[in-house]
Amino acid sequence: MSEYLGPSFQLIEQVNAEDLDKIGGFGARNTPILIKGAVKAWPAWERWSFDYLASLRCPDDKEVVFQFQDGLCEQGNTNPEPVLPVMPYIAKLADTARQPVPADRGLLTAERYGKLQPGETFHLDWSYMQSFKADKLYLGQWHILDVFPHLRKDFAIKDLWPGLRLTWEYVFIGPAQTVTGVHHDFPHNWFCQVRGTKEVMLFAPNQRKHMCKSTRFDWGATLSKIDISNLPAQPVESAEFAKATGVYARVEAGDALFIPKGYWHSVVALEPCISLAVFGLTPWEVAVEGSQSEVWRLLHMMGLYARGNCTCHKSKVKP
Repeated sequence: MSEYLGPSFQLIEQVNAEDLDKIGGFGARNTPILIKGAVKAWPAWERWSFDYLASLRCPDDKEVVFQFQDGLCEQGNTNPEPVLPVMPYIAKLADTARQPVPADRGLLTAERYGKLQPGETFHLDWSYMQSFKADKLYLGQWHILDVFPHLRKDFAIKDLWPGLRLTWEYVFIGPAQTVTGVHHDFPHNWFCQVRGTKEVMLFAPNQRKHMCKSTRFDWGATLSKIDISNLPAQPVESAEFAKATGVYARVEAGDALFIPKGYWHSVVALEPCISLAVFGLTPWEVAVEGSQSEVWRLLHMMGLYARGNCTCHKSKVKP
């Protein structure tokens, strides 16, 4: 894949958190934006280290277990998803997180990234994806704030996202080189990066024709057939993917990324990371879009829609 250029990108719009008021605040928008340093103003920035999260204990002293994702996320891999203790996994990541990140790691190295100008068009180095296997155990979509409600006060998401809406929060904790496949969610998402750095590629809804939509059912998301971890094995999808145009975000520790609903995106971790995704819908969106999504889910659970072609019935074990 050394000669494969893939989609063309420009840098995402970004603003420093302290300058957000100068542009009138976040406001109503349907395009992505990266707020540099937003998380650094919240208690989570000081508290949410790997060591701290690994030390958390339930009031009844029960061991916290969760169903881990195994391999490529958001595309319905067929690996059984093991139920494992959470805290020993995080403690092990704490050790690896102390190691420096190689400067030449990534789809876009730090050196190249630092030389790019806003509005400049560029391509990513997709040969990087062939340097490792997307087979890491990943603590994805863990309802950490339900397990430990006192942690809710560590995030001031309302400072960025004012207004009435219902939110669902999930934490993503994993090692370097975890890969989230191409997909889009039906709610908006504030993606808050607490530790580590992730590369995020985003594609507007008008790029749908190049995203090779999958028929596989996933509640709350629309999946793509494009496997960015193994593009050489997909000549048809790779050729279509190369026609797309997108924006690239290097989401570093302390940043918050707004991903609008309907925006296709994919994520690659450069180092061990702790991320919190806050999905939100207004009451109107819940009534209209949420109801439609729930109907499809119920039909699927009854075996009347996408039976045997989903991400939720592939596991051999359950928590």
